[in-house]
Amino acid sequence: MKAIAITRPGGPEVLQMIERPDPIAGAGECLIVVEAFGLNRPDVLQRKGAYPAPAGASDLPGLEVAGRIVAGDAQALAEAGFKLGDAVCALVAGGGYAELCTAPIGQCLSVPEGWSMVEAASLPETYFTVWSNVFERAGLMAGETLLVHGGSSGIGVTAIQLAKAMGARVLVTVGNADKADACLKLGADLAIDYKQQDFVAEVAAATAGRGVDVILDMVAGSYVERNVRCLAEDGRTVIIAVQGGVDAKFDAGLVLRRRLTVTGSTLRPRSLAFKASIARALRDRVWPLLSRREIGPVIYRSMPADQTAAAHSLMESGEHIGKIVLSWH
Repeated sequence: MKAIAITRPGGPEVLQMIERPDPIAGAGECLIVVEAFGLNRPDVLQRKGAYPAPAGASDLPGLEVAGRIVAGDAQALAEAGFKLGDAVCALVAGGGYAELCTAPIGQCLSVPEGWSMVEAASLPETYFTVWSNVFERAGLMAGETLLVHGGSSGIGVTAIQLAKAMGARVLVTVGNADKADACLKLGADLAIDYKQQDFVAEVAAATAGRGVDVILDMVAGSYVERNVRCLAEDGRTVIIAVQGGVDAKFDAGLVLRRRLTVTGSTLRPRSLAFKASIARALRDRVWPLLSRREIGPVIYRSMPADQTAAAHSLMESGEHIGKIVLSWH
């Protein structure tokens, strides 16, 4: 099979098309002929040598794929309601940048009816991440207010749509007017340009001083202190990336007085059982919304697989809104 490998830590140019032996599905796994695969920030970190694949995972990058099942554990497939030839998208711990990819059957979801493979490939990483962190870890409820940092990112556009679909109010931070407009069109109630505005002051004004109930934070660093000041009583902030650095200071007294929760998680190293439980929740709660197009993909650009290096450059430029997806055909 053809695959895109990281030949050494470095810039996008280290991504090279190679040939690899076809992978073989093991117990509880299926083999997918990959038609499209999504690009995610962890792929960039892995390319730079800052986010190694977990033990036992493929050294090839790629955390989400869409394609058709061509082989696998027959009993596990039957128990999951899948058969050979079914169109699925899947969350994987690595190996997505290839023409063939093995996936745990518990992390596969049917391609929503009427969706293209490119659209389906944009779903797993962001939907698993947002559901796990915003709804399960932070417990966002209808009527509450969510603040999303990086509202125009793949994670951000997913969080906006899911939170609005579940009856929450959504505020976002963005880096320019075009990104603000895109987030508002997706349903965000307020878009704050963090380069021009103080998001702490804007959140206070938008909530009449109450603060927000949940914050989804990909920045960390200096944002943690500011997030604490943005939270309402019993508020929860969830850190899912540290683009602003790992060192943070905040007013612990404020955390005590307002009963705040500062938490975080990473998804890639979690157990198969944990990820399968997220998949079941998505199948029950979210996939019906996708099938009815009540929420949908936000794809900034679809590119051929041989332009993966250019896709990484595009992601690092920060100009994209939503997802970047690569296709083999």
